[in-house]
Amino acid sequence: MPLFNEAAVIATVIDNALSVFPHIVCVDDGSSDDSAARARAAGAVLVRHPINLGQGAALQTGIDYAVAQPSCDYVVTFDADGQHLVTDAQAMVARLVSEPLDVVLGSRFLDDRTQIGWLKRLVLRTAVLFQRASAGIELTDAHNGLRAFTRAAAASIEISQNRMAHASQIVSEIAKKKLRYAEQPVHVVYTDYSRAKGQSLWNSINILVDLFLN
Repeated sequence: MPLFNEAAVIATVIDNALSVFPHIVCVDDGSSDDSAARARAAGAVLVRHPINLGQGAALQTGIDYAVAQPSCDYVVTFDADGQHLVTDAQAMVARLVSEPLDVVLGSRFLDDRTQIGWLKRLVLRTAVLFQRASAGIELTDAHNGLRAFTRAAAASIEISQNRMAHASQIVSEIAKKKLRYAEQPVHVVYTDYSRAKGQSLWNSINILVDLFLN
């Protein structure tokens, strides 16, 4: 769980996740608030970056930590802002257990639960077309932070893009390593909290910038 200045919600997010997943790793990516202390108090293992390196770097640090643990069988990447549902993550891991898959990727476009503004929808559709052209992978949602990996698949992923382009790089890694993948319908909850932070608009702009630069 990459963590950056989410003190207002992180304890609730961790508490919900712990109801299903006993091991939560938060990578505090140089937060300036008390996100780290609240994450630790809520029961997560805390790994810290002394400075902000970006979500891609935080994910790589968290994956490295997780796969180094002998008890790790599966790795889930899960946003810290409360937009993902633990039940969706649980269903994704269940597919890894029961199906011959290496990766399950969340998609907000496989059902009608997620309500998305026109700008973000346009950007995400553009990102999907970019991934199909560049990586040859057929996805409906290339920039969804909810993903589930087997231990071996997670260990094979190499993320060097620190900012928003990391999502495209993960998809490219899946293609490069020939990992077996499927998509799972998930509900991304755009809350008053996330809208107040302007995440939807700025993430859309950042995705576009990174796609063109990379």
